[in-house]
Amino acid sequence: MHVPDGFLDGKTLAAAGIFSGVGLGAAMWNVRRLSPRRVPLMGLSAAFIFAGQMLNFPVAGGTSGHLIGGVLAAVLLGPSAAVIILTAVLVIQCLLFADGGLLALGANVLNMGIVDSVGGYLVYRAVFRLLPGDRHSARVAAAAFAAWCGAVLASMVCSGELVASGTAKAHVAFPAMVGVHMAIGLGEAAITAIVIATISKTRPELLDERAGADRTGSGGFLVYGLIVAAALGVFVSPFACQWPDGLDHVAKVIGFGHREVERRSVITNYQFPGISNLRVATAVAGLVGTLLAFAVALGLSRVLMRSRAGTVTAGDEPALSGAAP
Repeated sequence: MHVPDGFLDGKTLAAAGIFSGVGLGAAMWNVRRLSPRRVPLMGLSAAFIFAGQMLNFPVAGGTSGHLIGGVLAAVLLGPSAAVIILTAVLVIQCLLFADGGLLALGANVLNMGIVDSVGGYLVYRAVFRLLPGDRHSARVAAAAFAAWCGAVLASMVCSGELVASGTAKAHVAFPAMVGVHMAIGLGEAAITAIVIATISKTRPELLDERAGADRTGSGGFLVYGLIVAAALGVFVSPFACQWPDGLDHVAKVIGFGHREVERRSVITNYQFPGISNLRVATAVAGLVGTLLAFAVALGLSRVLMRSRAGTVTAGDEPALSGAAP
């Protein structure tokens, strides 16, 4: 769903940039209330989401989809942290890999970083509280449904941006974009459910900042988690589906794909320069991006934590700043 330059007009880009700027500012202020013990998980989440977004999976009709990851990050760390994590990933993808337009960065942050994360998280909290029975099963089911909803909500906002820009008609853009992302959302839901179920069984304290907070940032867990994320980027991403993703497919079907402004960057199209073997080039690019996402998100989160040092205690943390109950 990475919007390239050329699809949106100036007024829509400006409006999306303002909304995303306000949302990111609010997230950066609120995330300072996150327990410092959980800060390393922001870097690990960014690494996993970057690697996960390289793993396009096939969807019916010659379309592929990939993880957005906003709901997954929000369930683990809260929506404010998720917005920052997704923003870090999207900025790296845009600047280093030419994935998503430079002028359209604000729109991509709004769609995938804010709408998916915050909108999906609100659905998660509501569903999790309503579901009866075992808390583990309820959490997994709520996260899966919320992940699907988040992807659909993001596609609806993206459709609105296309319509506002005059790129596509509403009666065409909304059914096409939302329809394909309802299918892609099933993959998002499945991946989110698998990850949350695994964490809930093996490290349940990661889903509750009040339970075992002293162990959430343990070095061993971070090392193993980073190894898994790097392995996905190195060994799995070269075999990802090559079909166009949801937005690219819709652009081709509706007929506005020609408006895309092509651009190049340091590692364009996730192919590390100077390597002739395409799979090896993709693997190296995946490793570089995964490690960079980890470093940027971790560094940014630590800067934010230092800025609030001595002003917020653990007991001050509101429900929306950390993992759900």
